[in-house]
Amino acid sequence: MNSIFLTSLLQGLLGTALLSVLTFACGGALGFVLCLARISGNGVVRGAASLYIQLVQGTPLLVLMGLCFFGPDLLGMDAVAPLSAATLAMSIYASAYLADIWRGCLQSVPRAQWEAAECLGLSRWQRMRQVILPQGLRLATPPTVGFMVQIVKNTSTASLVVGFAELSYNAKVINNATFQPFIYFGLAGLLYFAVCYPLSMQARALERKLNVSSR
Repeated sequence: MNSIFLTSLLQGLLGTALLSVLTFACGGALGFVLCLARISGNGVVRGAASLYIQLVQGTPLLVLMGLCFFGPDLLGMDAVAPLSAATLAMSIYASAYLADIWRGCLQSVPRAQWEAAECLGLSRWQRMRQVILPQGLRLATPPTVGFMVQIVKNTSTASLVVGFAELSYNAKVINNATFQPFIYFGLAGLLYFAVCYPLSMQARALERKLNVSSR
């Protein structure tokens, strides 16, 4: 087994980790704004956020990748770097799902908590910041960590459209040179497992801890 190929796989793993972190940071920020918009008291804001989420959830990630990578060129703009296009597409994708996850968690906070905060004379923003968000985000932690696993695995689609050199892309390149798919795709699978399994275990641990706290 060539050490150069192993180094290439590890470099691909770093690319996967970088894209995952950027996606979660950017997609999480946008998703949080969309989450608040979905429970806004303004019907226009709620409708616009709902439309965005439905459009994104109904669009395959590969299509989003293609639009973000080839779209600027078709409009006469400068070409987008593969990492930038992949980050943009995956952030849009992640924002729609994270917004729905977090909206459901905020709305699962007992109605009595909302009413009690209102009786204290708190403004809508104060109610959200001081009462609802701390409880809702606590509930949202397990499914959010679980969704991070999906983000890591979905980075593999970046190589199919934009040619970003992440783990699965490097494994494919090595296989084309060595014709040893079992070894190198197997190693790539183990590396994905090494990243995703701890996240899955953490999500389950947080869920168990939350259930114990609730009881």
